[in-house]
Amino acid sequence: MARARRSSGQDSEARDALLDAAERLMLEEGYAAVTTRRVSNEAGVNAGLVHYYFGTMDELFIAVFRRRAEWMYEQQATALQSEQPLWALWSLIHDQANTALNFEFLALGNHRKAIKAEVAEYSRRYRVQQLDALSGVLARHGLDPELWPPVSIVILMSGISRFLVMEEAYDLDMGHAETVALVERHIRALEGERR
Repeated sequence: MARARRSSGQDSEARDALLDAAERLMLEEGYAAVTTRRVSNEAGVNAGLVHYYFGTMDELFIAVFRRRAEWMYEQQATALQSEQPLWALWSLIHDQANTALNFEFLALGNHRKAIKAEVAEYSRRYRVQQLDALSGVLARHGLDPELWPPVSIVILMSGISRFLVMEEAYDLDMGHAETVALVERHIRALEGERR
């Protein structure tokens, strides 16, 4: 007896549900919680569909990462083209859920070479996009690139955000408000109040 074919809509829904479930588990419990059984239970689908759609767990992780990374790349492009690109970039970089998920992928990449390669590739793409936009933005504001190198500004903004999320995971927030205020004071001096 022939197996009933699933419609492409059903395929897409089940695949998206698995990706959503894996991402949610990574955010709530860490990458180690992402198992075939946990993901399928969370998504409300048969466990066999994990391997049907993704083959291996590495491929599932890569699909989760790529989906989020492409979304972030588009968000960043929009942010960098906005009227207040520094404010928009800071808001995007400072998003705690994205930063927390990035930490999970960085940790996972320490154990799985395919994940590490994927994270490295997208990180380079982000950095190039950031530098292309910020070089022009900072020049329009009259900042000397020798004193305010765009690459250093990107690294400082990203590093501060990541460090704050890392400390907050340990319930440490001493100096966080002051550090955020310092970054935002410099952005405000260039772009005015956040709109």
